[in-house]
Amino acid sequence: MTSHNTSEEFAAIKSICRDIYEKKLKDYGTSWRIMRPASLTDQIFIKARRIRTLEQKGTEAAAVNEGIEPEFIGIVNYCAIALIQLQLGYGDPIPAEEALDLYDKMIDEATALMKNKNHDYDEAWREMRVSSFTDIILQKLMRTKEIEDHNGKTLISEGIDANYMDMINYAIFALIKIRFA
Repeated sequence: MTSHNTSEEFAAIKSICRDIYEKKLKDYGTSWRIMRPASLTDQIFIKARRIRTLEQKGTEAAAVNEGIEPEFIGIVNYCAIALIQLQLGYGDPIPAEEALDLYDKMIDEATALMKNKNHDYDEAWREMRVSSFTDIILQKLMRTKEIEDHNGKTLISEGIDANYMDMINYAIFALIKIRFA
């Protein structure tokens, strides 16, 4: 049986995602600050649906020559942005350094959640299929849309932020399985 170091693998994937986020900050600045969280939810939904389509049809059927890995990275980064927007509200651009600090804060919070849940679930995710992560992310998106449609109010369920954090973690788990399988 292969030995895994979830913390190291998680850190490696987080580094890849952060590098892309930082490069896009240099290209576009924080133009995403104009987006409301619901619009970000829809953007994440588009990425998750594309992943599912590629899983069902195969990457060779793709009209755009990109596989599922960039889409999972996009989910991680858009979820971090959505968490930032939940905290700050949408508005004017912010300095890139502040955007990076906020990104790190959100990803670190998601990582802390993953470590706690991973301890309790004894790394059950390692036995899952990547396609199951896609389905769970799509389910989390449906939940998030429902909560958004109720102005963020829930009776008993976790809020929008918890769903974004879970999506970050499931996308990173998928990327670990893709990269380190």
